Amino acid sequence: MFIIALTYIRPIADIEANLQAHRQFLDKYYADGMFLLSGSKEPRNGGIIIAKAGSLAEVQKIVQEDPFHQANVAEYEITEFLPSKTAADLVQYREL
Repeated sequence: MFIIALTYIRPIADIEANLQAHRQFLDKYYADGMFLLSGSKEPRNGGIIIAKAGSLAEVQKIVQEDPFHQANVAEYEITEFLPSKTAADLVQYREL
């Protein structure tokens, strides 16, 4: 499991200009079952994506497709973690 933390590095107008394409990117990976949760940070200086992927390399490759990355409007920090406890409804995501 991976936490993808985006931090905006350009003005919000640049983010808005790429937002529709970014949402289409998200939709693609939700449809594939790769992305589980996503949303804006508060205050709105970036976002978070929770992803289920096989490897860090796979996540790094996916990030390259994000229009925010391609437009150089956000930086990314990827953290891998192994969920050992979950809410009952999320038991299928436990790894330990």
